[in-house]
Amino acid sequence: MRRGLFLSLFILSMAVPSVLAQDPVKVDPNHYMVEHENSRVRLLRIKVGPGEKTPMHSHPDSVTIFQTDGRVKFTYPNGKTEEVTFKAGDARWTPAVKHAGENLSDQPLELIQVELKGISAQRKATPKKSTSSNSNTTQ
Repeated sequence: MRRGLFLSLFILSMAVPSVLAQDPVKVDPNHYMVEHENSRVRLLRIKVGPGEKTPMHSHPDSVTIFQTDGRVKFTYPNGKTEEVTFKAGDARWTPAVKHAGENLSDQPLELIQVELKGISAQRKATPKKSTSSNSNTTQ
């Protein structure tokens, strides 16, 4: 009996980190919708009603374009919170992040988020331009 309990707790402890940082479209399809996706970007439309919350999820590096005015409270895995206010039309860069969100506004929030894919890998793979004087290669 004890062995089964310990095994269950071990399996649960291994699963928790992956649950805490999942794809928002998979963990919260009511708020997150994929508008477009290719090998370089994924474009999400995010709609969160007044007072609604989103579960813990993660995003890669991204650019967000706010469609409405609003105020959001983000909660990070370490328990720290941050309130962010924005206006319709604002655009912001966000490095990769794990968080949960809460719409503190009395109006629905809508935003477009462009998640970048593999940018750092592409930079590493890009050859540096030769500075040698005997190079006839044009780039």
